[in-house]
Amino acid sequence: MEAPQVAPLSPVDEHGRARSPEEIERHWFEKIYQGDKQKQLTLRAAITGMIIGAIMCVSNVYVGLKIGWSMGVAITSCILAWALFTSLTKMFKLSEFSILENNAMQSAASAAGSMTSAGIVNAIPALWMLNPTAVPPQAVLILWVCLISFLGVFLAIPAKRQMVNIEQLPFPSGIAAATTLRTLHAKSKEAAGQARALGFAGLLGGLVGFLRDGDWHGRFYPLIPATFGTQWIQIGKYTAYELTMRFEGSLLLLAGGALISFRQAWSMLLGASVNYLILAPMFLDNGDITSPASFRNISRWSLWFGVPMMVTSGLLLFLFNWQAVKRTFSTLGSLFGKPVDDSDPMNKIEVPSSWFVGGFVTVGTLVVLVGHHFMHITWWMGAIAVLATFFLVIVACRVTGETDTTPVGPMSKMTQLAFGAIKPGDTSVNLLTAQITSGSVSHAGDLLIDLKSGYLLGANPRQQFLAQFLGVVAGSLIVVPTFFLFVRSPEELGTEKWPAPAALVWKAVAELLGNGPGALPHSAQMLIWAGGSLGILLVLLERWFPKAKAFIPSPTGLGLAFTFNGFNSVSFFIGSCIALLVGKLWPEWHRKYTVAASSGIIAGESLMGAFLILLQRLLPNVFIG
Repeated sequence: MEAPQVAPLSPVDEHGRARSPEEIERHWFEKIYQGDKQKQLTLRAAITGMIIGAIMCVSNVYVGLKIGWSMGVAITSCILAWALFTSLTKMFKLSEFSILENNAMQSAASAAGSMTSAGIVNAIPALWMLNPTAVPPQAVLILWVCLISFLGVFLAIPAKRQMVNIEQLPFPSGIAAATTLRTLHAKSKEAAGQARALGFAGLLGGLVGFLRDGDWHGRFYPLIPATFGTQWIQIGKYTAYELTMRFEGSLLLLAGGALISFRQAWSMLLGASVNYLILAPMFLDNGDITSPASFRNISRWSLWFGVPMMVTSGLLLFLFNWQAVKRTFSTLGSLFGKPVDDSDPMNKIEVPSSWFVGGFVTVGTLVVLVGHHFMHITWWMGAIAVLATFFLVIVACRVTGETDTTPVGPMSKMTQLAFGAIKPGDTSVNLLTAQITSGSVSHAGDLLIDLKSGYLLGANPRQQFLAQFLGVVAGSLIVVPTFFLFVRSPEELGTEKWPAPAALVWKAVAELLGNGPGALPHSAQMLIWAGGSLGILLVLLERWFPKAKAFIPSPTGLGLAFTFNGFNSVSFFIGSCIALLVGKLWPEWHRKYTVAASSGIIAGESLMGAFLILLQRLLPNVFIG
């Protein structure tokens, strides 16, 4: 059974008058809701979502340590589950895997796959680099990231009915997931093509990863070098190769470039060129950067330009969105809904406000207690962090709905700035309280995107909420051990193998707030002011000249280039150029298959990399990595 094609009732009628919430919800329940007619959160949907999400979580830890962010899981998991159950249904005569089962599955999978956002590729590695003894045992970290994520899931409850049902904010990623699910379950040729593109691309990515990273002692050696080229290009005393401006023997970053905008990609290349080809040789020569030329030595200096740029631009963009903040607080009362009416059928399928109150109080208290006992966060600071997170999550949810971008960075930086003032010099508290905010904001936004998809398909929101919970549990159990499997010591972070750019950003902000800019070398202080000012200027230029935005460097892309390898930017740019060319020459193919093929390459190569690392750990005498 396919999802209905009936559109939700607009919040305003044809005369521009606002419709009542009751009228809007009644139309949805009578015309669109399918939750009582189709299976949704079945055992197979839950288990499949948890397994696929756990696998994608491993992929995202790998990708996050390489480039600083994670890749979307929802659409990839939908295609994988559809292909899996289509095959199983034919082989074993199983009942059809319904569109709402797939939707519930992707809620669990996206929650598990995005567990890296709970701090495992930013706050925790930053803390490990600054103070290794402050990082608690793995069992405690598993509980910690699980609680933080649960907090975000509960905080999404009051926002859902107002922002998704009544105001019908776009949440574009949710619309895209619903569209993909409809295409898949319509059993069209396009659906089969997307599944094949994902599968073949995954195999290709895995093969490249194996040929690049495989090093079986005495039997097999890498056929694709990890990095090659530009040894002959001389920049002063150094080669471009030494300065990391080369091409990596990898498809992962090319595929990542295909998924980002061309503006972001050329901004990264511009930033990398300025950093590694102009500034780094200059400051290597005068001794501000320690010799020899390497990513680790250069990044210790260059991040003081890139990080302030990203912080000031992100905060300013958020402040420019003050109308969303105003709308949030103007509707704060309505977020908690009206008194329960047993005759209203919506109250039987929506997540009740009592779940929010009970969950927020219980989980929030546990966060304070665990933080106090294991993380050395005094109880009153933990309480402030939890209460502040409530307001920041509600604001962030509206920004997600209106812009499709969850402002995790600005929200976490606000917490870092606040606790930098409350307890200056304590980098551990600074990082861990910001982790509470960032993890909660991310999971609240993730759930609302999933709920938007379910709203369009007629799903039961309460069952999606439970699916998200199951996904958080699965992701928590896998994300922490995976990180420590990949990275054996803090000295490995910030190297070419594990650049960990997100962790470098968090570490830099914590250090700056803890020690003050006066503790830095003079050139680094100059960079802070220059980078912060340029971040503000670029945002202002975007607003003053909106028609020229495509030609104004993105402060995020430009700033990121100063925190990771030059070859990351080169690969991203090449991948984005390929996607741009394909979009111009074969627009229909681009629309149907670019996302699926790129996601498959990223998953295949990252999972192969994770598999080879596992072999290295289990068979150290046979496998050399």
